[in-house]
Amino acid sequence: MPRIVSFKHSLELLAALIAGAAVLGVLQTFIFGRHYVIPTLILALAVLLGNLARFGYRGQAWAKHTLFWIFFVLTSHLFFALFFAARPRELLGSAFMPVYGFLFLAFAVLAIQYGRHNRLFRA
Repeated sequence: MPRIVSFKHSLELLAALIAGAAVLGVLQTFIFGRHYVIPTLILALAVLLGNLARFGYRGQAWAKHTLFWIFFVLTSHLFFALFFAARPRELLGSAFMPVYGFLFLAFAVLAIQYGRHNRLFRA
């Protein structure tokens, strides 16, 4: 059985964790918040990421490529947020740069290592 926690499956694990958190958030907003439209959209995100994680973990190349590009775009978003994000900078204050800088570096390392270990860009 392949190891779950490795660079080869890092984005699958991260996507599964995000999907699990989204499901818990949906349950919380359905039960306690009594909101139904926005949680349904979050549930769609959970289903999408959960299925990408499942098929990526099974070795499906299309799922691995899709996960890579989703996290590549997210990493790019974090990079540009370091320079142009106003609202998160207001909310986090002096902790903004360490938090966003760490997230950017962590996601960049995970995406690069994921691409290498899964040989996504080799002919």
